[in-house]
Amino acid sequence: MKIPGSHGPGTGEERHRPRRSLGQNFLVDRGIQRRIVEALEAGPDDTVLEIGPGRGALTDHLAGRVGRLVLVELDRMLAGALEQQYAQQPAVEVLQRDILDVPLAALTPDPRSLRVIGNIPYNVTTPILFHVLEPPRPAVVVVMIQDEVADRILAEPGGKSYGALSVGVRAVARVERVMRVPRGVFRPVPGVDSAVIRITPLDPSPVLPGEEQPFRTLVRSCFQWRRKQLGTILRDHPDLTLEGDGMELLRGLGIDPRQRPETLAPELFLALVRAMTGGA
Repeated sequence: MKIPGSHGPGTGEERHRPRRSLGQNFLVDRGIQRRIVEALEAGPDDTVLEIGPGRGALTDHLAGRVGRLVLVELDRMLAGALEQQYAQQPAVEVLQRDILDVPLAALTPDPRSLRVIGNIPYNVTTPILFHVLEPPRPAVVVVMIQDEVADRILAEPGGKSYGALSVGVRAVARVERVMRVPRGVFRPVPGVDSAVIRITPLDPSPVLPGEEQPFRTLVRSCFQWRRKQLGTILRDHPDLTLEGDGMELLRGLGIDPRQRPETLAPELFLALVRAMTGGA
């Protein structure tokens, strides 16, 4: 796929300076590259979306091994270099776009069969994760992210790391840590370590289509006021509209109104939004 305004030769690894504004840190350890790709479990019948392929560290292990490979790269010079590198492989398509502007449904008629992989820039990790987990959700997502962010996603209720990201991802998917990745295998070397996680969306999704927005609003509102008690949040938060007595609603679900948001498991947030909206 041609890129409007793509650059010619000379955009390869030796001439491209990593752009801090785009959070570019390139993975140079081929052994780790292979392990990340293996975690995707993609084969010749699969369509794969790679987010932020950069210099093609993961791409090189995927091209020619999967049925269709779509590369979405924001950096124009890198996208141009990738287009040239894989010009003789029609199953590889390059889009010079921001992934946040590309709905998965625009890439394939069946987004639920799509497999997603990428080394996600640290500065936009949360928006990208929520974007790719919008319904219809892909079959699997394997991403490398900041280790501390992986800890937050995997955190259990009751801990300081548990928050809106933990609930938002794990309400709709199973998450497992594939491995930790030391900072020394990147160029330039970042100031933090990384982790690879595998996200498998639940099918059918526990969150029904009509519940998506109120669920996100509830979770976001609660963790904006995470130091307050749930009864106070339901009563006073400006983004929440609740008819009736929030205290009684919480008690009806077996939740003490004095509890704070970080004590609720994802399924309790879902039960709460259903009670608030009169849903299933």
